[in-house]
Amino acid sequence: MAVAFDEMNGPGGEPRQAYQELSRWLADTPSEALAHRREEAEMLFRRIGITFAVYGDAEAQERLIPFDVIPRILSGREWARMELGLKQRVRALNLFLRDIYHGRDILRANIIPHDLIFQNPVFRPEMNGQAVPHDVYVHIAGIDLVRVDDEDFYVLEDNARTPSGVSYMLENREVMMRLFPDLFARHRIAPVERYPDELLTALRSVAPAHSSSEPTVALMTPGVYNSAYYEHSFLADKLGIELVEGRDLIVKNDEVFMRTTEGLKRVDVIYRRVDDDFIDPLTFRPDSALGVPGLMSAYRAGNVTLANAVGTGIADDKAVYSYMPEIVKFYLGEEPILKNVPTWRCREPADLAYVLDHLGELVVKEVHGSGGYGMLIGPAATKATIEAFRDKLKREPEGFIAQPTLALSTCPTCTDAGLAPRHVDLRPFVLTGRDHVTIVPGGLTRVALKEGSLVVNSSQGGGTKDTWILDE
Repeated sequence: MAVAFDEMNGPGGEPRQAYQELSRWLADTPSEALAHRREEAEMLFRRIGITFAVYGDAEAQERLIPFDVIPRILSGREWARMELGLKQRVRALNLFLRDIYHGRDILRANIIPHDLIFQNPVFRPEMNGQAVPHDVYVHIAGIDLVRVDDEDFYVLEDNARTPSGVSYMLENREVMMRLFPDLFARHRIAPVERYPDELLTALRSVAPAHSSSEPTVALMTPGVYNSAYYEHSFLADKLGIELVEGRDLIVKNDEVFMRTTEGLKRVDVIYRRVDDDFIDPLTFRPDSALGVPGLMSAYRAGNVTLANAVGTGIADDKAVYSYMPEIVKFYLGEEPILKNVPTWRCREPADLAYVLDHLGELVVKEVHGSGGYGMLIGPAATKATIEAFRDKLKREPEGFIAQPTLALSTCPTCTDAGLAPRHVDLRPFVLTGRDHVTIVPGGLTRVALKEGSLVVNSSQGGGTKDTWILDE
C-alpha cells in the first residue's frame, strides 16, 4: 500500500498552510496540559450522555464514542471544491431516484442493468409512479469522503436513507470551543451551529403544497433502544420539534396527526429515522410495532412529506455506487467533480475472477453492508479469513463489491503514547430543500484509533474529531 498522505505535514516535514497555526500551538502546549484537556473532554461527553448502542454486545450496551481533541483542518479552497462536488452528486442522486421510480430513462439507455434495480431488496415497487413533494427524495445525505493526496477526495459511499452522526459534529464543536478558546482565537473557523436552522428550513420547504404557512415537522424515532436514539432526541430538541414514535401518530382520512395533551395535531413533514420496512405495517412488515398503520396511504395522497423519501435505499447500494460517474454524466451532462473509488462488481464474471485472484490485496464489502461489518480488508486478514471470504464470494457474488486498499490520509491524533498519525474519513451532511442545496462547512471526521487501522466506524473502535474549515 502507498504511503498515506499526511494532512498536517508536507513532503519536507514542514506544516501545510492550513495547519501552521495548530503546529505552533502544539509546540507551545505541554503534553500534560493536552492530557488534562483530553480527560476534561471525556468527562463532558459522559455528562452530556452522548452514547451509542452496539447490537449484540452484552458486555457494554451503551458506549462513549472516543473523541480526539486535535482538530482536522481544511482550507477554504479545499472545502469550496468539495462543496461543489457534493452538491453535484446529491442533485444527480435525486434525479436518479425520481427516474427509476418513474420514466426509467437510465435503464432504457442500458447504463445500469435492470436486475440491479428490480431484483434489489431495497428497491420499493410501492414507490413506482409515486410523486414526492417537489421531487426531492434525499433531503439529508451523508456522503463519506476519503483523501489520498493533496488534491483528490474520493467518495467512499453515499448514505441516502437515514444518515447519522450530525449530533457528534455539533457536540464536538461545542466541546472544542469550551476547552480550547485559545486555539479558536488563532483561527477563523466557519461555524457549524446553524445546521439545525438549515435543516428545519429545508424540511419546512418540502411540506405538501397545501400545508399551512408554518408546516408542522416531527422527528420519528424507533425508540430508546435504537443505537442512534441520543441523536434523535438531540436533533428534535435543537430543531424545536416533537420527537415521536409510531404509537404517537395516527392516520385519519389519509392525513397524519400526532397525539398531544391538547388533542390531535396535523403533521405535515416527518423526519423519519425508521427504516422503510418498519414505517407502515399495512404496506411493509406486518409485524412492525415501530410504524404507523396507513402512513403510506397519507404519503400516496400527498398529505405528508417523508424525509428521506421511501425507496432511497437503492442509492446506498454499493453496486449502484459503482455507476455514480455514469449517473452524474447521464442526468447532468457533467464530469463528476468528486471521484469514485475504483470498484470491481463481483456480480460480473470477469470482475469476480480478478477479485478471487487478488483477495489478499483488496477491500471486499457487502453491497448492503454498513458500520464496517461484513467486510474483508485483505492486507490485514489472516489466510483463514481470506479463504472463508472466497467461499462467500463464490456462493453469492452479487452480494459484494471490491475496491483497492486506499492509503487514507492521516491526521495528528492524541494517543496514550503521544501525538501520532491516524487514518481519517469525513462525512459532510448535504441538505436539499425545495429550491436549494445547503452544506454546513465541515462534517463528521471519523478517525481509526488503532495504529495502522483503516476502519473508522464507531462500532469497530473508531473515534471522532472536530472538523475545521478555515473561513479564508
